Amino acid sequence: MIHTIKKAIAICSLVIFGSAVLYNCEPDADTLGEQLFLDGAAQANEVSYPVVAFNINNNDSIRSDASKLTYGVLGAFDEGQFGMQKASYLTQLRLSTYDPDFGTNATVDSVVLVVKPRYASDSVTTNTVDDNYTFTTATETNVNAKKVVNTYPVLKFGKAKRTFNIRVHEVDEFLKGVSDSVKSNQTFAFGAVLGTKEFKGSVSSVAITKDDGGAALFTAATPGIRIPLDKNFFQNKIIAKKGQPELQDASNFTRYFKGIRISVDEQDGYLFQFSPNDMELIMYYKYDNTTTTPTTKTQATYSFALGSANTHIGQYQYNRTSSILGNSTIGNRSTGDSKLFLQGMGGPSIGIKLQEGVINDLKTLYQNNKAAIISAKIRIYTDATNWNNSYTKPTEFTFLQKYKNNPVVINSTTGKPVTVTKFTSDLLNLSGLAGYTIYKTYDLTKNPAYYDFIVTKSVKDLVENTLDPDAKIDASTLYFRIDMGSFQTNAAGTGLAGQKYTSTPYNTSRAVFVGTDAGNANRVQLKIIYGTK
Repeated sequence: MIHTIKKAIAICSLVIFGSAVLYNCEPDADTLGEQLFLDGAAQANEVSYPVVAFNINNNDSIRSDASKLTYGVLGAFDEGQFGMQKASYLTQLRLSTYDPDFGTNATVDSVVLVVKPRYASDSVTTNTVDDNYTFTTATETNVNAKKVVNTYPVLKFGKAKRTFNIRVHEVDEFLKGVSDSVKSNQTFAFGAVLGTKEFKGSVSSVAITKDDGGAALFTAATPGIRIPLDKNFFQNKIIAKKGQPELQDASNFTRYFKGIRISVDEQDGYLFQFSPNDMELIMYYKYDNTTTTPTTKTQATYSFALGSANTHIGQYQYNRTSSILGNSTIGNRSTGDSKLFLQGMGGPSIGIKLQEGVINDLKTLYQNNKAAIISAKIRIYTDATNWNNSYTKPTEFTFLQKYKNNPVVINSTTGKPVTVTKFTSDLLNLSGLAGYTIYKTYDLTKNPAYYDFIVTKSVKDLVENTLDPDAKIDASTLYFRIDMGSFQTNAAGTGLAGQKYTSTPYNTSRAVFVGTDAGNANRVQLKIIYGTK
């Protein structure tokens, strides 16, 4: 066991660069025993076999608490295949200092929530909004300058040109602890509207440059969506509670001010991601400075903490009533589904099962003809008819193998066989080889695109009976699971965090693929290359 764990850690450390390593567009070889072909020493053969490909219904639900969310998602997107998917976001907030002293007669001037979406940094539009701007620095006053606004499109999935009305509510229900598990379809009560903002799909930053030489005098922080909030609410909720128990520690405060909910009013448009830990909530206020005569008003700011110490929850809603998926019977694990639906954020997954007859045929070929499997991959095509659109083809997938051990292990509590879920044998054993990737992508700008998922070692294990006795796989229960998203790296950046840590909870992509459809040339198939002497 210790040897296995060490091997897994060592190999996983080689796969640490995200989707740049997990896929590529070049048909590089991922072969075992390629040396058999050198100088014509062996004859190569390629053959295709049918597989049972089926949809996995996740009941439109997935864990979406803070431990699962590197990014949050906002927006809504409705299209005919999958129906409507809408994403809202809930978070706690904490005081940056407890039992704060806001000064005498403190009055809130304004409050702003800043949400920082992912944006296309290489697609900037620059506008000079003031050629006659003056700016004061620490060493110079009234410097002649220009005020420039840089605008960037937000990275989005869906219909590009739609306007959202973003709405912020106060949450009326405790959002649990930071380490608690929360599902994406769990609801929490919310009440008063704290603020709204019209959002047209882009974010901006301001830069001030000196007329003489063009040196930068000021550059705003990361571009974001600035949402004005109700100053009277914060006057009564925060300033008026100065010195009272509600503001004296984190436990009291998170039960007093339970959090905020960010959503959009619309039911269609696009989905976009943002960084939860980079959000800001700033209260601008003034107070009486009694150290001067006469008393003067002094400006001040107070920032609330919205980072990793807080509970973050992605809340996802679906309406599939009039969609193709909503009106399809899916999940036929015996003969497969003709169309496969794959969607992140709790949408359906894909299962692919190798047929026992195929494995038996390969075993016979191996035993009788001394055939060595050189390459094995599962090829899957997007559906040229049902997914013929301009949406970006997906490039991030997780790929796991699931099976029951032989002999079967029984769960002592449920009395049911234990299903083992793990990284594929290929990832655990072959990731150090040149050219190895979990999958490869092809024709992403065409219709259809297709993908090859590498299963060479997994198939060889079944065919050549190379597994240790205590690691035997029951071939009849083995299947591979594909989800939208990518495996995440660990905190040190030295390897994968584990099979359960993926970007699936916030991956906004989806696509329809051809499944087990005998009449379709692009049906899912197992592609084998083997060599014989």
